[in-house]
Amino acid sequence: MPFRVNRFSRAIWVVIAAGIFVADQVTKALVEALIPEHATVPVIPHFLNLDHTTNPGAVFGLFSDSPSPLKTVLLIVVSSLLLALVIGLMWRSQHLGRVGGVGLALILGGALSNLFDRIRVGRVVDFLDVYYRGYHWYTFNLADASIVVGAGFLVFELLFRD
Repeated sequence: MPFRVNRFSRAIWVVIAAGIFVADQVTKALVEALIPEHATVPVIPHFLNLDHTTNPGAVFGLFSDSPSPLKTVLLIVVSSLLLALVIGLMWRSQHLGRVGGVGLALILGGALSNLFDRIRVGRVVDFLDVYYRGYHWYTFNLADASIVVGAGFLVFELLFRD
């Protein structure tokens, strides 16, 4: 249900985005410090491993094998433009559902964290390996999960908003 967006609701969204950013940066730093690259640590057998990998490409490893020196620049530019769109939606919208606002905040925090990594070191650290038997999902991080959950919140808002 839409509600009147005010300073308080925007402040909550900023806190959520900042929390995602900090949590993602802390978990990536812990993985880099404690797990050697390409090492696997089982957490829940037959379901979840911590698997320290790096991704110089886009989501799901797209373009990670590209030798182009412009790859990182292009990813930074596209990410920055999409972040500007999310920030614009959050700040310009006068009527936004609570679920949609939280969704945008989750996307903002995750996207900012991954963009920060790309600018800082040209890659992101991925470490969550979810699998069942021989079927593995792409390795991801908290920022990626936050973006996906945030997008799900937005879809929910669009489908079930009055």
